[in-house]
This record gives sequence, C-alpha cells and structure tokens, in this order.
Amino acid sequence: MHRRTALGGALTALATAAAGVLVAAAVSTAPAAAAAGGTGTGYLHTSGSKIVDSTGATVRLTGINWFGMETDNKTFHGLWSSNPWRSQLDTMARLGYNTLRIPYSNDALKAGATATGINDFVNPDLIGLSPLQILDKVIDYAGSKGMRVILDRHRPTSAGQSPLWYTSTVSEATWINDWKMLAQRYAGNTTVIGADLHNEPHAEGTNPAATGACWGCGDTARDWRLAAERAGNAILGVQPNWLIFVEGVSCPSGGLSNVWDNDPSNDEDCGWWGGNLSKAGQFPVRLSVANRLVYSPHEYATSVYRQAWFDDPTYPANMPAIWDKYWGYLYKQNIAPIMMGEFGTTLQDPKDKIWLQNLMAYTGTGVNGMSFTYWSWNPNSGDTGGIANDDWTTINQPKQDILTPYLIPPTGGGGTTSPSPTGTPNTSPAPTTPPPPVTGGCTATYKQINSWSGGFQGELTVKNTGTAAVNPWSATWTWPSGVTLASGWNATVTQSGTTVTAAAPAWASSLAAGASVTVGFTANGSAATPGGVKLNGAAC
Repeated sequence: MHRRTALGGALTALATAAAGVLVAAAVSTAPAAAAAGGTGTGYLHTSGSKIVDSTGATVRLTGINWFGMETDNKTFHGLWSSNPWRSQLDTMARLGYNTLRIPYSNDALKAGATATGINDFVNPDLIGLSPLQILDKVIDYAGSKGMRVILDRHRPTSAGQSPLWYTSTVSEATWINDWKMLAQRYAGNTTVIGADLHNEPHAEGTNPAATGACWGCGDTARDWRLAAERAGNAILGVQPNWLIFVEGVSCPSGGLSNVWDNDPSNDEDCGWWGGNLSKAGQFPVRLSVANRLVYSPHEYATSVYRQAWFDDPTYPANMPAIWDKYWGYLYKQNIAPIMMGEFGTTLQDPKDKIWLQNLMAYTGTGVNGMSFTYWSWNPNSGDTGGIANDDWTTINQPKQDILTPYLIPPTGGGGTTSPSPTGTPNTSPAPTTPPPPVTGGCTATYKQINSWSGGFQGELTVKNTGTAAVNPWSATWTWPSGVTLASGWNATVTQSGTTVTAAAPAWASSLAAGASVTVGFTANGSAATPGGVKLNGAAC
C-alpha cells in the first residue's frame, strides 16, 4: 500500500453513496462451537464463504503485512533496526496476528538479487543471504510459531505499482513462471498457504480510451478476471493445495471517468485500487481446482484518500452498504470467502478511528468473521504508519486496541521473550511445575556460527540419549559473567544471572528418546561455549 505516496496520492474513485440507504447487518459474530483456534491443521481450502482446514474446521486468518521485499531493499524493512527479525515475528504472533502477508517484486526473485538495509550486528544470521534465502528463514520461523504465510506479488519491479499484471519489461509469462517457481519452492510446506496474484490492479486512461485493468470486459490484455484465471490455474497445476487470492480492480471498465465532459453516462462508480469486486458475482474467477478461490479486496481511510463517502451526512451509517456493494456481498451470499488483504490508517483524522472501528465490526468477531491482513507492521508506510512504532519494537497501542478483539492468535508459539506493548520486557514467570527428570542421559554439541565485535551467534544441540521421551523438555547452561542473551529460537530462551534456560516450545514440547533439538541464539559479550549443559536437570 505504501507505494501510493510515491505515486502522488491514490485513487481514482469519485464514487457516490446514496444517503438514507439501509445499514446492512454485520457478519454473524457467534463463533462456531466446533471451530478450531489458530490457523488450523494442514492445507486450507474453502467451503462457501468459509476458509477451512484439512479437518473441515473453520479458520479465520487475522494477519498483518510486513513489506520491503518489493522495494529496492529486496527484503523486509526494519532489518536495519535494533530489534532482531525473529523478535519482530515473536511480537506479531504474541499480539494475535496468525498470518503474514509478504509483498515482493519480481526483481527480488532474480538470480543475483541482493538484499540490502540489514543490520549485520543485530541479524548476523542473514549476512550474505539472497532475498529468497531470507524469505525461507522468515517462513520457517513464522511456521514454527503457528503462523501462516501468504505471498503477494506486489510489483513487477521495485520501481513501483502497475495497473496491469504485466509491463513492457515484465511479461505475463514472467509473472506466471515466477509464481510457479515459488509454488514449487514451497510445495509441501503447509506454512505457505497461497498466492495473492497481483497487487491492486487499477484503472488507467480516460474512458472510452481505457488502458487499465477491467473486470469482465473480455479483453484478454486488460481483463483482470481472465488473467487471474490463467495465473491461478498455472499455480494450481504445480501446487493444487494453495489458495488463490484475487483482488478487485478500481473501475470495472478499466478506465477513469471524464467528469468534466458533463456526460453522466460515462461516469462510472469506482472504488479503491484492488477494492472493487462488484462484478465478481456476474463474472466469477473460474479455477481448475474447486474450493481454492478467496477474494481479497483492499479498503482504506482518509489518510490515504478522502473518498466522497467519508463526507456523506450519514457517515458512518452509510459504510456497510458501500462495503456490501464492492465486496461484502460475496461473503454474505456464501459465494466465496473474503480475506481483506490491506486496510489501514494513521488514525490522525477522527473519522478514521470511526472507520476502523466500524470496518472491524462489519467483518464480525470470532472464527466465523471475514479474514484480513492489516497494513502494516511497518511504521514507514507513508499514509498509514504501522502497528510497530518507529523503533520497530514497541507498538501503536491505539491501533492495536481496535484490532485486538478480532484477532485469533496462532496456535504454537515459542521463540524469545518479546517486548510488551509498552516496550518493557516480557517478564512472565516460568511455570512452577518442574519438568520431569530424564530417564537415562543426554549429550550436548555446540557450534559457533558467527562472531563480531561485542557479540556472537551459536547453536547448541542437545540429544536425549535416554530410553523414554522427555515431555516437556528444558535445557539449561551457564555462561561466564558478562555474556548476555540477545535473542533465541526453537525454544523459549531466557537468562537469569549466568544461567540460560531453553524451554520447550508449545509446538514441540516432547523430545523423544534418541531425538535431538538445536537451540539457536545470539548473545552479547565475548564468544563463550555453553557450560554445564543439562537436560531436565540431568548433566550432559
């Protein structure tokens, strides 16, 4: 979304909403009694207006966007901050975001692409990695926390948005082939659940000389609905388990209305870039694999563009009918699920707070509500700001307070302790029940991965050499005075004095007989080998 500022302000719409329309009822807020929490089990598919997991349980994606891979940096923004990348994901999961939407450009996928803007001191494990290799690590860690990932082809190049899914330098074939490559790369990885095919197709040119993305016009060079079918089916040919997320357009004709010609017959009702799915009921996207289609509109507030409806005398009572018209009908008529891929605001205008509160109420509470991914985690989105503050560590509490009642945290968890919303350390006490003793013994192997002035990175592998599983497991070790933990992963890693404890994460609490676990960490101070390693109190 942030790219709109670079384009000089957003949108096309001069839509008018008739005053006095009936306010549509919000989506049912009663959660299904048998529905699963978190993000479900296995791959996801659709059933009417629901997203369901491999067991048939209803899943609601309540996620967030973390952008940067679509920019010149070709990787996540905020890696330049003092907050390690894993800690940022820890915070997202702790706050209740169970899905990560990751924008990218095709430039980031090219052979030889280089990721820039990374603080090597804070993120030494990313040194020398390509954009795709960093993406692999983020997906792996997000999955370990129970989060799901949606990949978003945000731009053809890092230079900026495009109204169509192809440009003079990035062909439709490149667009589709890159999608097939990603589908193959993550085949079998149930963390990655689908493809948001192209971000914010929109109108260009003045009608009747339209040159932008249309919906249902039948022109294969401009009809976004037909292009979505071609790309979606190509992806499903490689990875039939993925969901295919299809955004709307801005004006179904693909062109801007000439409001100065005094001819109202040419004046079209338009909406946000990517936000107008009003023709999807008449011209649905047809995919080769059933139950894979999710419509994904975008919706914004006055900090992006002051649409006419914000100044309607009935505001905000006029908004549900507008949302119904553009995309909500697809959900309410049980045609397909809605996953609102982007929505956000700076909250600087009082109308924007009202907008966000009413929009969230419209989506419904509980697992039966519409899915969404908020724009954005990043504080450097020019016309919305982020959930993270400028330090990339503390959070914007007023925004989070509005979203929290609608968030369904991921199941699983772990990782390092994360900052609380005020930025103070999370000092939740450890469980008072001691872990069970090891029956047998253990071995420990240490590997130093990297070091730098003032810190180092290591991996400690602990093997259960006993005859029975240890559940839950907990490893401890000591460091010399002056060595302090910076971050940890594959366990909940904490430090008290010179003793470090790596407690089993919820998603992998048991360590079977003969099995090993590798705990990764970064630390401040002179490089030191963990000493006195124990598994549940038994020396290794």
